[in-house]
Amino acid sequence: MSLFQPYDPGEDERPRRARRLLQPVPVRSVLPSLVTLLALCAGLTSIRMSIEHHYELAIVFVAVAALLDAIDGRIARLLKSMSRFGAELDSIADFVNFGVAPAILVYVWTLDDLGRLGWMGVLVYVICAALRLARFNVALDVPDKPSWQAGFFVGVPAPAAAMTVMLPLYAEFMGVPVPHGLVEAPIVLVYVMAIGVLMVSRLPTFSGKLIGWRIARDRVAPLFVAGVLVVASLVSFPWDTITVLALVYLGSLPSAWRSYQRHRQADEAAAPVPSDGIPSAGGPAP
Repeated sequence: MSLFQPYDPGEDERPRRARRLLQPVPVRSVLPSLVTLLALCAGLTSIRMSIEHHYELAIVFVAVAALLDAIDGRIARLLKSMSRFGAELDSIADFVNFGVAPAILVYVWTLDDLGRLGWMGVLVYVICAALRLARFNVALDVPDKPSWQAGFFVGVPAPAAAMTVMLPLYAEFMGVPVPHGLVEAPIVLVYVMAIGVLMVSRLPTFSGKLIGWRIARDRVAPLFVAGVLVVASLVSFPWDTITVLALVYLGSLPSAWRSYQRHRQADEAAAPVPSDGIPSAGGPAP
């Protein structure tokens, strides 16, 4: 008898579950979860770097966790190894990586100057991250959603919130004079809680899921140039580049809201009118 519990990806095959647990597991079915665990290690290491006041390394490890988080789902879809186990593990890792790690970093950096008030701000952000991830998991099971809604998230996703909530640190690393203490900490406190509220809000944000894997041939060369410029900028001017990307994302929120409303109004205009001549009320909820 093995010392460890058999791995069960959580597939919905209950009648054959006992027989399935006796069969070997394909390597492709555990690879996405391994990537998720590596992302979790990066998030935990970011917390350690924050405690040791290595703020730049803490940000780097959060960014590594975000990169791995973007990869594991695509690997699962590519290898056709998506499972309930992987989805639950991904949520736990996201909570640590994008909820706890950036909040601890900002707290150690400046919010601890506010004492208990600063810690309350951390709690608000982390709780919002937990609620955001729980709501996201529930939304995955909602059927009959219009296809265009796949291009939007409801609220700011946790990885984007983590990278934008650290914007004040980017400014300091760029050389912007950021006075610490009771002058600057309250501003950061309000900013952190605002990002937390955006996570649990009903504000539509771009998801990028509808961006195709194929591009026009005449756009390949500009794509190469743009990719090289972004990578070169990250290497040469990392904090300036990340700051610009964070500001561009925050600036895209009003555009995402307008785009969502246009799609929603188009759906309502195309909705069939009942025989009594009264249009059906409501529409797709964000």
